[in-house]
Amino acid sequence: MKPTRTWMLLALFCVSTSLGWSLARLTTQWTGQVTLVGWSMPTTMGLLATALLVWTLLARPRLLRKPGHAPLPPATAARTAALALAASRVGTFVAGTHAGLLIAALAHRQTEGGRDEVVVAAVTVILSLGFAAVGRWLESLCRIKSDGDRPGSGRATSAKDNPAGSAARSPNA
Repeated sequence: MKPTRTWMLLALFCVSTSLGWSLARLTTQWTGQVTLVGWSMPTTMGLLATALLVWTLLARPRLLRKPGHAPLPPATAARTAALALAASRVGTFVAGTHAGLLIAALAHRQTEGGRDEVVVAAVTVILSLGFAAVGRWLESLCRIKSDGDRPGSGRATSAKDNPAGSAARSPNA
């Protein structure tokens, strides 16, 4: 898997913001009502961000192979990396969509329903960006360092430098 690029997340945020704004405008135009976003979305994003943060804090010493901590099994590490990729993208998409809803709700902020929509959308944007940020952090922790990235490795080892590696080879290889 390739690491998530910041420009890709920014593009996703911009596209989803325009989709959220368009959806809100169409709903207002067709029904005459402000788009209703309930407290279930910020609650869900807050719970997801908290759960991902807890997992990141628990897995961090194991991913970094700190002394006294057993490393994560390879399958768990791979699933954690996939979770991190998904979290950064989903968090960005939800934040962008609700940013679009927020922009559209600003026009109706004089009404009581409009004020509620602004607050709910703003809280959802903040919590979703937090979820995406924790996902990016977890993704950086899951990144496998190459030999050049590890401390103390000035060069790659060859079979001559590593007698155990040459003994494990078959003579016909």
